[in-house]
Amino acid sequence: MKIVSLAALATLLPLAAFAAGSEPATQTQTSADCTGAQVWDADKGACVDPQSSSLDDATRIEAARELASFGRPEDALRVLAALDAPETTDALTVRGFATRKAGDLPRAMVFYEAALSLDPQNFLARSYMGQGLAEAGRIDAARLQLAMIREAGGRGTYPERMLARTVETGRAAY
Repeated sequence: MKIVSLAALATLLPLAAFAAGSEPATQTQTSADCTGAQVWDADKGACVDPQSSSLDDATRIEAARELASFGRPEDALRVLAALDAPETTDALTVRGFATRKAGDLPRAMVFYEAALSLDPQNFLARSYMGQGLAEAGRIDAARLQLAMIREAGGRGTYPERMLARTVETGRAAY
């Protein structure tokens, strides 16, 4: 696994990732009312297929994160398959999360590493990676991810708090 050193991370701009995942996923109509891989379209007031042209990638990514958070990782992966740009750091992070929630930690790690290669300060990817490592009994590796988040200016962020809780309890918060 390729890990960026703390010294290298400190030289990067200390901008926190405020994209997907700066707060916990909340339940919306997507996970409460829509079936399968459908996503709630607020403009249409209805559930739509993820390929719908009315949805942008940001909406699809957040819907996939929500679905994976609320016990529907396979549906989340189907939503992510509809992305126009599946190789962005946010898309790879959420693909890793949904893959981990579907029970495939080794494959999830590949997605987290790809996300971090694009953006070493992607706190959510580091947090999700650390949560998976902790669940696998690799607490020291999870602590390293936590330290990297903190060193990069992520102390107090949602991803940092969730990973800290996971390191403390040994159970992933998400």
